[in-house]
Amino acid sequence: MTLPISEQTVIVTGAARGLGAAIARAFAREGAKVAINYRNSREQAEALAESLGARAYAFQADIRDAAAVSELVADVTRRLGSPTTVVHNALADFSFNGDARPKLGELRWEEMTTQLDTAVKGALNLIQATRPGMAAASFGRVVTIGTNLFQNPVVPYHDYTAAKGALLSLTRTAAAELGPDGITVNMVSGGLLRTTDASAGTPEALFDLIAGSTPLRRVTTPEEAADAVLFFASPWARAVTGQNLIVDGGLVFG
Repeated sequence: MTLPISEQTVIVTGAARGLGAAIARAFAREGAKVAINYRNSREQAEALAESLGARAYAFQADIRDAAAVSELVADVTRRLGSPTTVVHNALADFSFNGDARPKLGELRWEEMTTQLDTAVKGALNLIQATRPGMAAASFGRVVTIGTNLFQNPVVPYHDYTAAKGALLSLTRTAAAELGPDGITVNMVSGGLLRTTDASAGTPEALFDLIAGSTPLRRVTTPEEAADAVLFFASPWARAVTGQNLIVDGGLVFG
């Protein structure tokens, strides 16, 4: 079974700003019903929902909390219908500033678990809460957001990259288990994006270095990464699962 994007109900986590907002806009552009999840950014989320029209609503939930995620799914179902699609974009508070990053000698385990709780625990909560509805419909699309730093740690953000590596593992094992239910699970891994709140602290020289190192000679935008997410939700990806698509202008191959 497949559904066109225009017939899907999509939850996008961390959707009030940056890449998440670009993903929400992309799905709305294609006619989907969009649940804009946020943790703290209420004003931005509600403004985005209003700009996207009557098929988009803002929903507050901390995706690290399993009970909150269950309530989120129930709220979305009441307002928009049973979710067919989940995009797990939420990011723990983080700044891509290599000079300010914690080095190995000073890195605290609590900084690792902060990233793991949002990336991996959040994904687990979302999958567990949405699987019953997706399985009953024999259709579901889960897209996680990763990073090309896993393949090419040009700046060693240890906590962030380790969490995204674990999320890639969960993406693939979930794909193996959920496939018989008609649910695909894939990852889109961007590089440095120009520009989100998280990349606002990145020195301009690094943007220039990355642009000069890519075959396309430019830095990827949030809108370009968002369009790749749409592919995994679309009927064209109906036979694709467990994959990690790197969207960074060709900086990382493979």
